[in-house]
Amino acid sequence: MEVGDVGLAGAEDEVVRICQELIRIDTSNPGDHSGPGERAAAEYVVGLLEEVGVRPQVFESHPKRTSVVARIEGEDPARDALLLHGHLDVVPARAEDWTRDPFGGEIADGCVWGRGAVDMKDMDAMMLAVVRQRLREGRRPPRDVVLAFLADEEAGGTWGAQWLVKEHPELFAGCTEAVGEVGGFSLTVPGDKRMYLIETAEKGIAWMHLTAAGTAGHGSMVHPDNAVTALAEAVGRLGRHEFPIQLTKTVRAFLERACLAYGVEFDPEDPEACLKEIGPLARMIGATLRHTLNPTRLDAGYKTNVIPQSATAQVDGRFLPGYEADFFATVDELLGPDVRREFVHHDHAVETEYEGALVAAMEAALTSEDPGALPVPYCLSGGTDAKAFARLGMRCFGFAPLRLPPELDFSGMFHGVDERVPVDGLRFGVRVLDDFLDRS
Repeated sequence: MEVGDVGLAGAEDEVVRICQELIRIDTSNPGDHSGPGERAAAEYVVGLLEEVGVRPQVFESHPKRTSVVARIEGEDPARDALLLHGHLDVVPARAEDWTRDPFGGEIADGCVWGRGAVDMKDMDAMMLAVVRQRLREGRRPPRDVVLAFLADEEAGGTWGAQWLVKEHPELFAGCTEAVGEVGGFSLTVPGDKRMYLIETAEKGIAWMHLTAAGTAGHGSMVHPDNAVTALAEAVGRLGRHEFPIQLTKTVRAFLERACLAYGVEFDPEDPEACLKEIGPLARMIGATLRHTLNPTRLDAGYKTNVIPQSATAQVDGRFLPGYEADFFATVDELLGPDVRREFVHHDHAVETEYEGALVAAMEAALTSEDPGALPVPYCLSGGTDAKAFARLGMRCFGFAPLRLPPELDFSGMFHGVDERVPVDGLRFGVRVLDDFLDRS
C-alpha cells in the first residue's frame, strides 16, 4: 500500500489517517492461518517508520504472520528501555452485520469506523503518529523506546509476541516496562470528571478442549455408557458454576476509587453492589471479581441413531492473578473422572503494582490534558500480549489513552459490531502519549 504524503500533516491529523489506512488493510485472524495475515499491514508500518529514518526489523514466524520491531534511541541509552507494543491483527467481521463497511475506515458521526478501531489499530496509529512527529522535529525520548507491531494477538500471540519472546528476546534487551492496549480510556463520572482506567493486571487464560469417551452403539438400545451424556453433564456443571468473589489488590483498588468517584460506599462484603453505577463497563469489571467458565463449543456423533464413542466440547476459562491452582482444582472437580481436559491455549495471569515513576508519568500526562482526569488501576478480564512480555520480567501496563463521550459503550466495541473510535479521542491520545513519553 502506498504510504503517500501522510508525513506532511501534524500528528493529530495524521493519527486519524493512519488509523483509517490500517483498518482498510484486512488483517482478520480466525486463528488457523486461513486469514490474510499481517504482512500487508506490517509493510505499511515499515514504510511509515522508514520515512522518518527508522530502520525496523521484520519477522515472519509463519507465512504472512508478520511482526515489526524497531528501537528508537533515547537521550540517555544507559537508562532502562520502555516497550510500546500493539498488534496488527483483528478478529473477523461479517460485513452484513455492520452499519458500515468493517474494512472501510470511514469517518461518520465523529468516529472512525471499522474492525480494529479500538482493538487496536487506534493505538498502533497513535504510536506511529507520535513517533513520526517527534523524529521529524528531532525530539528523542528520554530513554530508548522499543516499538513492536505484532502478529496473532487475537489468537493468543503464539505467532507474534510469544514467538518473538522465545526466538528473539534480544530485541527487548534492557526493557523493564511495557505499555500496550486496553487501558487509558475514560469513563465519565459525576462532577464532570472522568476516570481513566490504567490496566495493571489481567486474568489468565484457560481455553480447554474436553473429551468424554464411551462405547459406540445403536441408538435404540439401553446404553448407560454414553459419551454424549457424560460430556453434557460435565459441561452443564461448568457452565452453571459460580465461583466465589476473590478480591485481588488491583480490583479492590479500582472499586474503592470508583465508589469514591460515584459517591457511594464501598462494601467489601458486597463488592458487586457498586457495579450498577458504572453502566456497561460493569460487564468487564464484574468479570474480574471471580474466575469464570463459559462453554463455547459442543461436538458429537454423525447420525441420530448411532451412539458415538466420544464427545468433545470447548470451554473458555479465565482465572484471577494469584489463584490459578485454586481455579484448576475446581475445574477438575466439576469435570469428574469421565471427562479429560487438554489446553487449546493456556497463559498465565499478570499483575503489577500501581506505583512508580511510569505510573506517575501516565497520571501526569492525563491530568495535564484533562484536569478532570481521575486515573485508576484496573484488571482486564481478557488477555493481551502483556503476558508474553511479562515473561521477560517487564512490568506491564495497558495505556492507550482515549477521552470518550459518556454515551459510547466502549467495552462493547471490543470484538463487537460497528466498532468505532472518536476522532477527537484519537487526537487526545496523541497529545497524551507524546507528553507521557517526555515524562517517562
